[in-house]
Amino acid sequence: MEKAGFIKYWIDSSDRDFTTMEHLFEKEDYHWALFIGHLVVEKLLKAYFVQNIDNQPPPMHNLLRLAEKANLQLSEAQKDILVTVTTFNIQARYDDYKLAFYGTCTKEYAAKWITEIIGLRKWIKKLLSK
Repeated sequence: MEKAGFIKYWIDSSDRDFTTMEHLFEKEDYHWALFIGHLVVEKLLKAYFVQNIDNQPPPMHNLLRLAEKANLQLSEAQKDILVTVTTFNIQARYDDYKLAFYGTCTKEYAAKWITEIIGLRKWIKKLLSK
């Protein structure tokens, strides 16, 4: 597969996950919506990595580290957002974290972070279209 094909793969997969995130939020499954939101951003960062570095993005889930490896220029606020969104990957996945995360994931909390995820998504997709 050529570079454009790899980029398209990651973007398309992220777009499908974005739809899933929206559906989970609508069904009030907030912790899983945030988990999938992490994947939305991760896959776009991998597309950015492919676009700018190499066809094989590193197999990692730490969004800030992935963005750094992709040489993506981030503001301090964006770094903070990536750090928090990365935690959704762990907190929604592992049972010992899930119980506490259920209590944290109110509708308001999830809506706030989904808004941040949407903002990152729009920004990264704009960079990918250049």
